[in-house]
Amino acid sequence: MSDAASHFTTEALGERGGDGRYVNVDALEPVEFLPGLGFRPVLGQRAMTNFVSFEPGTTAPRHVHSEEQIVIVLDGEFTFDLDGDVRTMRRGDVAVVPSWVPHGAWTTDSHCLEIDVFCPPRQSLLKLAEAQAAGHGDSGRGDSEPLPGERAPGGQAGGA
Repeated sequence: MSDAASHFTTEALGERGGDGRYVNVDALEPVEFLPGLGFRPVLGQRAMTNFVSFEPGTTAPRHVHSEEQIVIVLDGEFTFDLDGDVRTMRRGDVAVVPSWVPHGAWTTDSHCLEIDVFCPPRQSLLKLAEAQAAGHGDSGRGDSEPLPGERAPGGQAGGA
């Protein structure tokens, strides 16, 4: 079989993972964990895509987590700190964040729309979204605190 034929095969070589579905991201209610930082997670079985909006002057604190993360900027710009390598990211820029690598991001005068892809799915993010949907979310934390289930570089895990 040629590379293209094997890439696009319809022969199932394992157990079907479930039914597919379509999601309209604009129909998802954003979950705001910190003021100005909106998350719209879409969960698969083995991966998660999170549509993220940063308002001007918003910070996602520097943190680490076990999940691998790929960041894709769709619109606007933000400053991204990838383990001390700090860059301005704009439309089309991508950052690859391995597990347990410190990172954070912030906007200044502009907004930013970006996508975070997590593998495996980011369980702490899903738990926070569920808690906020149930009316138990806490958006009053300081910007320097890690999100629950995460560890600040050199520090303790955040509380739920």
